[in-house]
Amino acid sequence: MQENPNSSPGLRLFDLIDVLLREGRPLSLAEAVTASGWPKPTVHRLLSQLEAGGLLMREPDGRRYTLAPRLLRMSEEALASSSQHGVRHAVLRQLVADVGESCNYTMLSGGQVLYLDRIESAFPLQFNLRPGTRVPVHCSASGKLLMAHLPAARRNALLDGLALSRHTATTLCTREAVEAELRRIRREGYAVDAEEFVEGLVCVAVPVPGVDGQPRSSVALQAPVARMSLAQALEKLPRLQQAAQALARSW
Repeated sequence: MQENPNSSPGLRLFDLIDVLLREGRPLSLAEAVTASGWPKPTVHRLLSQLEAGGLLMREPDGRRYTLAPRLLRMSEEALASSSQHGVRHAVLRQLVADVGESCNYTMLSGGQVLYLDRIESAFPLQFNLRPGTRVPVHCSASGKLLMAHLPAARRNALLDGLALSRHTATTLCTREAVEAELRRIRREGYAVDAEEFVEGLVCVAVPVPGVDGQPRSSVALQAPVARMSLAQALEKLPRLQQAAQALARSW
């Protein structure tokens, strides 16, 4: 990236954040200089300002910079706010009308799945997982789906930090079982939650491609098994994939 001499100091800070986001991993000063193509003193000054502002923080090794909780929270709130209105909310509402069960739109947030938007079914039995809700990544369809599509280094780092706690009898609680499931997801293009988080609740999730074609979010159908079996939920895959493409176009 070439430094724009006409950019204001504030915009240059955002340009450097964009560099870190595109790299998708913590960067040292030298790596940030290489990735940005800017002079070392400029990058050092910008990194120091972002760290002082609570937008970046150092990794435990003290050398590499990564996104800080403040920046992650701002990103999540911006996405959640935009997804409550307009085309994405309308896409989700039409999807629920077509499949007859609750649907949600999610993204990864650390080792959890963050609900950006959700439309409940019209049935009286509902789980009321509101926007802003977080669920474990290893036992949710959306979490496993998005984890499966992470670059290998980020996926392994995430798995290294997961407790893989048991929530139901079908929760995948070993690294080997989770990795086998992630391979299946990459091969088949969808993920399921076979009562792995909440007993009696099944879910099917498909990826929503980002502007670069890589999944950054997911759309999922969620239903109690008393109304819809997992096999019946899988029959809705084509409609879920249509909704995912509509959501992708909203970017």
